[in-house]
Amino acid sequence: MSAALASENPLSAGARTKLNGFAQTLRDNGFILGLAETRDALTVLASGHAGRPSRLRTALKTLFCSRQSDWQKFDELFDAYWLSRGMKSATRISGAPQTSPPGLQTQAAGRRSLGESDQADHVERGEGSEVSETGQSRREGASRTELLSKTDFRHLTEPEDLAEAHRLAERLARSMRARLTRRMHARRSGQRLDLRRTIHKSIAYGGTPLELVQRKRKDKPLRLVVLLDASGSMSLYSAVFLRFMHGVLDSFREAEAFVFHTRLIHISPALKERNPQRAMERMSLLAQGTGGGTRIGESLATFNRWHAERCIHSRTCVMIVSDGYDTGPAEDLGAEMQALRRRCRRIAWLNPMIGWQGYAPEAAGMKAALPHVDLFAPAHNLESLKSLEPYLARI
Repeated sequence: MSAALASENPLSAGARTKLNGFAQTLRDNGFILGLAETRDALTVLASGHAGRPSRLRTALKTLFCSRQSDWQKFDELFDAYWLSRGMKSATRISGAPQTSPPGLQTQAAGRRSLGESDQADHVERGEGSEVSETGQSRREGASRTELLSKTDFRHLTEPEDLAEAHRLAERLARSMRARLTRRMHARRSGQRLDLRRTIHKSIAYGGTPLELVQRKRKDKPLRLVVLLDASGSMSLYSAVFLRFMHGVLDSFREAEAFVFHTRLIHISPALKERNPQRAMERMSLLAQGTGGGTRIGESLATFNRWHAERCIHSRTCVMIVSDGYDTGPAEDLGAEMQALRRRCRRIAWLNPMIGWQGYAPEAAGMKAALPHVDLFAPAHNLESLKSLEPYLARI
């Protein structure tokens, strides 16, 4: 390992490719990595840590691990990728998502594994046991909820399965809100001494500070702004995401929701309807004409001009859910993404197609948007939505 890495220029194309492959391997095994983490990892390589495996392991582990489960899995993946130890176990380790983001497949020495099924994101049901997308038998008695959470939304063809996915999506949004709120309170629980007011109070006691005045930092709450692509190419996913958005607006104190296709539509008032069915009916009236083409650049221009100032503050995460296929000029989309990036704290682009076998972000619009995105993640099943929570907790 040491000789192999030392022979590479840390800033060479080969070093970048090697690091990108490792980041892709981590994403494939459930790690939440954005473009910022990858840029920081390049800085680590350039600093000379690449010459010593132990130092590189420690630096990348600290950078890439945000959860206890990540910490437990990291060493095994590092050894498999960088030291060529346990190559088989690197393909899918315990607790990893069963859907491999295309373009983010686990790689060994920069090459894809062969012989994988074209339907790797499709979970089949069996009589006594379920068959996972890797073709291996799952444990018997797996719950229906667990199975649904790993199934790509486009494969939910049974009405009862789709209805259950809708309910789970709303429940997931509410539970995410509850956990994020507890974390925010924990961060604000530390008290600090207000020295100026304490001294002022001590005057009445001859300068003895008998009454200590404490203060807390007043943080702005996390705000979510969700923009959902409702074009024809997203029709298999938009229904579930609308229910997720309904749960978000019903649970998050500060949240806004929009859908876009050939135009942008503000749907927050409709989704704040407490009854999910009535909310969907109101939304469908507002969003008439959905299912056609997509003009992402024009829709973002409308958002930046008429809504951004009202919707965005310093702790806002803008979440765009789209496959990135834009019928407008790619340079317009890039310009609007750049303008949006200057306003908000983070931009997360959720693309359901990342969960498809063989997908790579080749669309011109997607390529134009990526330089301004902090998190580019899959959103093809409930499990991928759940993995957003650690990322939001760090904002």
